[in-house]
Amino acid sequence: MKYIDEYRNPEALKKYLALINKITTRPWKIMEVCGGQTHSIVKHRLQDILPPEIELIHGPGCPVCVTSLELIDKAIEIASLPNVTFCTFGDMLRVPGSESTLMKAKAEGADIRILYSPLDSLKLAREMPNREIVFFGVGFETTAPAIAMTIHQAEVQKITNFSVLISHFLVPPALEAVLSSPKCVVQGFLAAGHVCTVMGYQEYIPICEKYRVPIVVTGFEPLDIVEGLYMCVKQLEEGRAEVDNQYARSVRKNGNTEALKILKSVFKIVDQKWRGIGEISHSGFGLSELYRDFDAELRFQVEHIVKDENKACISAEVLQGFKKPHQCPAFGKECTPENPLGAPMVSTEGACAAYYRYQGVPR
Repeated sequence: MKYIDEYRNPEALKKYLALINKITTRPWKIMEVCGGQTHSIVKHRLQDILPPEIELIHGPGCPVCVTSLELIDKAIEIASLPNVTFCTFGDMLRVPGSESTLMKAKAEGADIRILYSPLDSLKLAREMPNREIVFFGVGFETTAPAIAMTIHQAEVQKITNFSVLISHFLVPPALEAVLSSPKCVVQGFLAAGHVCTVMGYQEYIPICEKYRVPIVVTGFEPLDIVEGLYMCVKQLEEGRAEVDNQYARSVRKNGNTEALKILKSVFKIVDQKWRGIGEISHSGFGLSELYRDFDAELRFQVEHIVKDENKACISAEVLQGFKKPHQCPAFGKECTPENPLGAPMVSTEGACAAYYRYQGVPR
């Protein structure tokens, strides 16, 4: 399969591993930003075949994981209203709120639909004009254009029974939050290729210059990651701090200009609360004034819901790279995919879920 099999080629992988071994002279700590990259690393046990001097640190790049607990509670409250059909991606169903989940709300009678595209929710709104159709818009910059286009189409088509509960996050401010922490040990980044396919990578250049860290835009297959690591380690060993693009088959410096236009039209940049981490300035999308009538938080008046995080869950430390999942006392015990304490154990991109699935529970 094109762009899959060739990026899992063991001989090519060995060549890059040999190059990494050859140039590595001292310890380096490198964070892979995206949860998809984390799953690939854990699944293929890439950490085990790298030189012992290189430590991979898992980052906050899982939008399901960083959606705030209180926003899950808002989703449950809206979905439980009698005249609402609530639409969501499937991986949000079991994410725990303060007391319940969307899955439990569905079992108790809420009309909750799993959709693969936000445009499907617009179709439902046309088919059911007497019901309020709400879509749970979750994601980083990768999924934001599709949701922005859906909202734009709702405005063009004058569909008034449609709204969106927005949980959209921006990656560059999160990297700055990681780097500005006094506990930060990260010396280089593998940036998420799919985010940069949309946004380009110009936003990373000031971060490189300010914090003197290399950032390599990287894909998701084993060879992508090992090549990205080679490019990052090479910069570190040479004392450079630049943005490099391993994922050139998909990413251009300026990103997808048409996607950027619709994002700029529908959204504005706002402060965003990240689950377990707290509020990060200018790190999310909110609806612009032209489209604020489609804001489900305002329509259903749930802005008042504010909740504290579960103190037994260390997801904040996992998401910021301070700890690995198996260092959590609850991992595989009180916290499992069937009964998660936090979102990283549920999400298909969560670091805790990756460790549980591919490495099991330490004995």
